Amino acid sequence: MADERSVYKPALGKGIVPHEARLHHEKIAEGVLQNALKKSRLTFEDIDAIAYSCGPGLPPALITTANFAIQLSEKYEAPLIKVHHGIGHVEISRLLTKAKDPVILFLSGGHNMILAYVEGYYRVFGEALDITCGNLIDVVAREMGLPMPGGPELERLAKNGKYVNLPISIKGMDLSFSGIQTAALNLLKKGVPREDIAYSLQETCFAMLAEVAERAIAHIKKEECLVTGGVAANRRLREMITVMCEERDAKAFFVPLEYSGDNGVMIAWTGILAHKSGWKPDFKDKINPRWRIDEVKITWI
Repeated sequence: MADERSVYKPALGKGIVPHEARLHHEKIAEGVLQNALKKSRLTFEDIDAIAYSCGPGLPPALITTANFAIQLSEKYEAPLIKVHHGIGHVEISRLLTKAKDPVILFLSGGHNMILAYVEGYYRVFGEALDITCGNLIDVVAREMGLPMPGGPELERLAKNGKYVNLPISIKGMDLSFSGIQTAALNLLKKGVPREDIAYSLQETCFAMLAEVAERAIAHIKKEECLVTGGVAANRRLREMITVMCEERDAKAFFVPLEYSGDNGVMIAWTGILAHKSGWKPDFKDKINPRWRIDEVKITWI
C-alpha cells in the first residue's frame, strides 16, 4: 500500500479558495500518482479499478480529480469507481478501528452528522442545521490569525484557557453552531483572551456533540461509538466521548490521527469495497457536489 499526499493549504488568514485548490490538484496529481506507484511497486497492469472522490465538495477541486481519474480509466481500460467522500472517512475508520456496528460521529470541515448503518444505508440521526463544528473552529481560528487547519492551533490555545459563557443550541438530535460562532467572534472583538475563547469553544461544542451521540446510542441501542473526520483528531473531544461511552457501557473508537483528515487511502479502500460488491451509482455525472451520505446504497455490509 502507498499513502502519498500533497495537501492544499490556504495562505495565513485565508480560507479555502476553490480556484487555488483546483490549481494545486492539477499541479500535483501526476507526481502523487507516480510516487504511489513507485512506493507500492505496482504498475497499472496490477490495478483492477480506479476510484476517485465524486462528492460532496467544492466543484473546481472535484472536477479536476474526476477528469484525472477518467483519463487514467480510459487509458488503462480500468473500471471507474465514484466514491462518496464521507463514506470514505467512515469505511477507513471501520477498517482501522475494527468497530463492528457503531453510532458514527462524522465531523469534518464540511460534515457534521450522527450516523448509523440501518437497512442498507448510513442513516442520519442528527446533523448540523447551519455551519459545521469544524467550519466554526476554522472561522474563529482564522479570525485569531492562526494557520489552517485551525483545529490543532485552537486545541493548543485551549490548554491555557478558562471558561466563558457561550450559547448552546441543540434541537432534538440536530445542532446549530452559527450562534456560537457569532458569540465567539464578539468576545474576540471585546478583547477576551484567545485562550479563553478556544477553551470555551471546545467545551461547549464537544459537550453538544457528546450529548447527541449519547442519545443516538440509546435510541437505536448500539454498543459502539466511532468518531471520524478531521475534528476527530482533537484530544479533548476524544476524552469527552470516551467518558460518555464508559458511562453507557459502550465502546469508543477513534480513527487513527493520520487518517482523521482527508486522504487518498480512504477513497481507495472504499473503492475496493464498492468494486467487489458490484456497487453502481444512480447518476451519470462526473461529480455530485451535494451528494448526501444517506443517498448511497451500501452493498458491502
